[in-house]
This record gives sequence, C-alpha cells and structure tokens, in this order.
Amino acid sequence: MEATAPPTAAEAAPGPFRFAVLGDSFSEGVGDRVNGTWRGWAPLLADGLAAGGRETAFLNLAVGGALSRDVDEDQRPRALAFRPHLASVVVGVNDTLRQSFDIELLARRLDRVLADLDAAGAVLLTACLPDPGRMLGLPPPLARPLARRQRSVNSVVHALSDRYDAVHLHLADTAWTKNRALWSADRLHPGERGHRAVAAGFHRLLAARGLAHGRPPAREPGQPPPTRAEALHWLATAGTGWALRRSRDLLPQLLLLAGAELRHWADGSGTGPLDARADAALAAALTATMGR
Repeated sequence: MEATAPPTAAEAAPGPFRFAVLGDSFSEGVGDRVNGTWRGWAPLLADGLAAGGRETAFLNLAVGGALSRDVDEDQRPRALAFRPHLASVVVGVNDTLRQSFDIELLARRLDRVLADLDAAGAVLLTACLPDPGRMLGLPPPLARPLARRQRSVNSVVHALSDRYDAVHLHLADTAWTKNRALWSADRLHPGERGHRAVAAGFHRLLAARGLAHGRPPAREPGQPPPTRAEALHWLATAGTGWALRRSRDLLPQLLLLAGAELRHWADGSGTGPLDARADAALAAALTATMGR
C-alpha cells in the first residue's frame, strides 16, 4: 500500500486558504482589464489553489506605483494581520525608476517583509522581472542604467528567495520579454495572455510542491484583446500620466546617468567602471542583508 504525504499546515488548518498579494501594478493586475477593473494574474491563480470545496480568501494589497518602502511600511502589517497561508511579494521596478534608488535599502526592506511573512508561516511567492529600459526600447545610454539597477534588484530577489525557500518565477529571460503577445500596449505590464502565463507558471511551481490542488488557470484569453483605438486611448490618458509622473522624478537623473555612460564610452573605458560600481553596491547590500 502506497504511503501518502501528510497534509501541510495550510491544508490541515480549518477555514479558508488565505492568499495575500503584496506589490505594485504588476500584481494589481494592470494590463488585464475585466468589467472596467484590473484583474491580473493573482485572482487567476487564487481560483486554482484549493480543491474539495475549500474556499480561498484572497487579499490583494498591491497598488500601482508602490515602492519597496510602501510594501514594507504599509502592506506588510496588513498582510500579517490577514495571517496568510500563501503570500506573494513582487516589487522593485518602481524603485529603479526613482532618483532615490538604493539597492541596500531595498534589500533590507524586502528581507524584512519576507522574514516576517515566513515567520508567520506563509509560503512565499517571488518573481524577478525584466528591466523597463529594455521593455520600452530606450536607446542604450538611457537603457543601460535601468538594466544595471534591475539586475541588482533581481539578484537580491534571487538571494532572498533562496533564503526563505520561496516559490520563485523567473520572468526576466528573453523568451518572456520578446513575446509581444504577452504584453499590454504600455510595454511594461502583461496583457491578459501574459497575466495568465504568470498565473499558470506559479500554479505549476506550487503544484510541484503539493501546494496547489485546484485546476490550473487557462492560458488562452477569455476576452478579445484591446483594439488599436483602445490601446492608443489608454496610452494617451493613463499612459501619458504615468510618463509625466516618472519624468519629473527620474528624467533629470537618468540624463545624468546617460551622460556618465557616454563619457565612459568617449574615454574608451566603456561600461566597465559603472558596472563595477553597481556590482560593489550590490555586494555590499547582500553582505549587509544576508550576513545578519
């Protein structure tokens, strides 16, 4: 007679299976609009977590524009009060788009969020993301500084995911970023097909650990893609507002960073010194965070 694995703590606990979502617009669902509101990958995943009539209680705390500070200071206490069995934490892209970007501060904040949720018994979901410069097709002097920052964020996410045995989805590879069918008109957020791919990817990883028992999310969109007119309208309204908000904060420094890129290329040193500086900052952040 074949032995069966004992139930996990979440499976054995009475009441609904609780799933909390922390992060920014990626987890808020931007790019996947259903009945006038954002849906996204997280509700699609929530529908496939429990089976056998058990309910899933779903709390999405993610807010567009959120920084690691917002997740740490505002979303973390609310998530802990919810006592989740499963918690996703995906944040960092907005930090790379700020003048105040500091990889060590981001690492400390993310570590605190993951540590507290892990200590509360939650299984953690994390993901690394592509850099916005590549997604937007910015020219190299503007794209390289953003790519350098996002690589540092992803390195921190990888290290902390290993530390807390998180279920990690790798979304920064070329196969993901080059498939335009997965992305919305703004080139920064997944469309419905992309959000479904994220939900299916997390479900597959959770099922492999015995943590997802419902049906996997369907990969094919359930609604027609936005028309070109609808996409242009979004870009001219919400998209333009996003660009203006980011430009006021990031553009002055991004131009300075691009100037540094061009000066290094002009004197023959290339990106080596800038890469080395970013690597040193990342190493210091990992030492400060992982060495405790």
